[in-house]
Amino acid sequence: MVKVSGSEVYKTSRRQDIRVDPFSHEFDMELARPLSRSVRLNGFATCLRLEQVYWDILARMAKRNCCSVSALLSHVDREVHLRHGGVKNFSGLVRVMCVVHSLSDSAASIE
Repeated sequence: MVKVSGSEVYKTSRRQDIRVDPFSHEFDMELARPLSRSVRLNGFATCLRLEQVYWDILARMAKRNCCSVSALLSHVDREVHLRHGGVKNFSGLVRVMCVVHSLSDSAASIE
């Protein structure tokens, strides 16, 4: 039981069995380690802090496009400004872009 502002709120926690463990025996915690890297976005030097797994995805995307990670990120920055007037959280956009890319790659490999 937890008291909140004089009233009592009962918290029930029911443990559910997780069928697919996200921490498989091959899970590498280093992928969750954030890394700051200097990149050039359309000629301007900036620092971007992302977890290692996102840097790995960006590297694969850049390789598929025959360009550098900075060139890929410059393209993303330019396009988000042209299409949407910019974004407040560029690193969040990059993370979402990486997840969407990975999901579309996974779906394509299933077909």
